Amino acid sequence: MSEQKNSSDNKSLGLVVSRKTINLWLAVLLASLLILVGRTAYLQLWRGSYFSSIAEGNRLRIRDIKANRGVIYDRHRNLLVENVPGFSLAIVPVDLEKEKQKEIADQLSAIAEKSTEEILQIIAAALPYSYQPITIEENLTQDQAMLVEILASRYPGVILKIDNTRDYLAAPGQLSLSHVLGYPGKIEEDKLAEYLVNGYSIDDYVGKAGLELFYERVLKGENGKEQVEVDATGQAKEVLASKKPIPGQNLVLTIDSDLQRQAEIALKRSLGAFGKKKGAVVVLDPNSGEVLALVNLPAFDNNLFSQGIGQEDFSALINDPNQPLFNRAISGEYPSGSTFKLIVAAAALEEGLITSQTSFQSVGGIAVASWFFEDWKAGGHGWTNIYKAIAESVNTFFYIIGGGYEELTGLGVSRIREYAEKFGLSQKLGIDLPSEAAGFLPSKEWKEGVKKERWYIGDTYNLSIGQGDILVTPLQIAGWTSVFASAGKLYRPYLVKEILDNENNVVTQIKPQILNQDFISPENIKIVNVGLRQAVLTGSARGLSGLPVAVAAKTGTAQWSSKYQNHAWLTAFAPYQNPQIVVTVLVEEGGEGSTAALPVAYEIINWWAANR
Repeated sequence: MSEQKNSSDNKSLGLVVSRKTINLWLAVLLASLLILVGRTAYLQLWRGSYFSSIAEGNRLRIRDIKANRGVIYDRHRNLLVENVPGFSLAIVPVDLEKEKQKEIADQLSAIAEKSTEEILQIIAAALPYSYQPITIEENLTQDQAMLVEILASRYPGVILKIDNTRDYLAAPGQLSLSHVLGYPGKIEEDKLAEYLVNGYSIDDYVGKAGLELFYERVLKGENGKEQVEVDATGQAKEVLASKKPIPGQNLVLTIDSDLQRQAEIALKRSLGAFGKKKGAVVVLDPNSGEVLALVNLPAFDNNLFSQGIGQEDFSALINDPNQPLFNRAISGEYPSGSTFKLIVAAAALEEGLITSQTSFQSVGGIAVASWFFEDWKAGGHGWTNIYKAIAESVNTFFYIIGGGYEELTGLGVSRIREYAEKFGLSQKLGIDLPSEAAGFLPSKEWKEGVKKERWYIGDTYNLSIGQGDILVTPLQIAGWTSVFASAGKLYRPYLVKEILDNENNVVTQIKPQILNQDFISPENIKIVNVGLRQAVLTGSARGLSGLPVAVAAKTGTAQWSSKYQNHAWLTAFAPYQNPQIVVTVLVEEGGEGSTAALPVAYEIINWWAANR
């Protein structure tokens, strides 16, 4: 009986746990073991360095040491831009405690003048494993900086940054330098990768306008690095290694800041007298191309940008109909008015179409078929030679030499364009500023292709007196005036004459560059200059005759709208026998050049004669 029972129990046990089941479980255990071993090997051998670097990153960090940006001087080594220490509130995403982010944002919002929600959005947008500081608020006061220091001791990931900010010393008393100097700003998101590849940091400021942008790589310098050991809260405990930053290089400008100030004052006075808002002044050394003054009004305070401009101030500048951010001296394109007659006169003399003895009768205009092209003076100017034509700006004379009349063949549009291009029109002159405009010279092909109209003789007449579709910049007018002041040389205008190292030793000396020369003979240059001098003695620019130095000048009145007043121009050089300065003035919608622009040039040249 007992033997039968034991036999039955063994049989039941064998049915419950079969050998096949045991083998299956052994196989599962073995497979799990193999997976575990394989995963361990993968993490150790293939991904070991990655996880090692993360672990090391929790202990060691590479931090940037910001390079000092180069400073900027005027031609007399007067400091125009310097660096001043500034405080910023920032966070380091990897060090922030996730469960305390709302609490941190509440605390920071009281200092940063940003809402808790805004700060949380900034935190959410940052990469959570990033060691790069993310700036929350810039240009903190001393009191704000102290509060940040207190919070930094309580909350890992909150830091007080000490950076250099730009201080533009001429502002707010001399706002017109803002277009020349420009300002720095944060790197745009779409350009960040490009800057990072070139050694920049995510929180670096870069040039956004003016010389700050054009000479960014010169001014920037090279950031240094330091390897630091940090604790669990991200606080530095020890510097293990460091590489010193290389400061940016300094710029010495061609600008005479005292002359710039006087030009700004003179332009403001004229704009105020005539109830206008917009104008520009260019002052050049005709013998080198050095820009002595470059004034744009209205202007802006570039310290607003360097210190982190607020949305309200930025909107006011962007929406201002007078465009204070616009550098009209080099980017504004306008009809030239009668200032263009200098080029037409020189071209006609050079081509042998006229001589200094050639005269035409001005009776108030000329008729061609059913059209009448008038002089500005009712009844005309009488018999007119080249000197009188320039001095009194006689349209008839230029209609004839430009477009021809009856048996006399004029230059024609092609030759006018050819000479205008030799004087630097319809092209950038290459000034060392961003956004220079090229202007525009019309042609038969352009009109037929764009306007779907044929070119008429009236188009050539209009071009001959600087009207119609021609567009030029104030800088270009100053450029072609300098050709007559420099005995036939067209120089590239430039603003930086020296680049210095951080100890102010000269690294690079910028030399004058001739763009074109010898395309107008000295004899013909002299003929035009006599006409320009006569304009001051007896003609349209005689308001300059009272200056202590002899001046040569040409006024211009440029029609551009049937609804608004004409633009007022005047361009001049002095002294007449030994030119050292060219002054070109534009008053937008100023009416007559002899009325609105001439007083500006008078003040500038008078100050220059007394002080320089």
